[in-house]
Amino acid sequence: MTVSTFHLAEIDPDNVADACRLAIRPEQEPYVAPVAFSLAEAYANPRTAWPRLVYDGDQLAAFVMGGFDPDSEVDFFRAGIWRLNVAAAHQGRGCGRFAVQAVLDEARRRGQRRATVLWKPGEHSPEGFYLRLGFRPTGRVFRGEVVGELYLD
Repeated sequence: MTVSTFHLAEIDPDNVADACRLAIRPEQEPYVAPVAFSLAEAYANPRTAWPRLVYDGDQLAAFVMGGFDPDSEVDFFRAGIWRLNVAAAHQGRGCGRFAVQAVLDEARRRGQRRATVLWKPGEHSPEGFYLRLGFRPTGRVFRGEVVGELYLD
């Protein structure tokens, strides 16, 4: 068995094109925005967006974007996962879990005690993934997406 060596990288001129080409499974496309859209959103929200790439060794495996706005009037936008795109070839290998943990670690570093994530329900939804990581539905729905939360220790 090969040991994965996941690590984070900031988006820069050398990796942005690769990031934009990251491809998830086709059946997952209705559930998450393309990386290029997420990077545009990060560019428009530089104070709150925290975009990162996840590499497995030297291979691009995932894109994750945390959002941190502790003063947001909307409580579920104060700290959490805005996006997670795991390359189709890297799914099921732990890089999604690694990416989520990186956002949770950053939330802790910023003094947050709760992290949130939103997901669209459906057959190929990431709901099961987030539930396995400990997120629980809050009972709220925002623009058709379930609001999940995880309390940080």
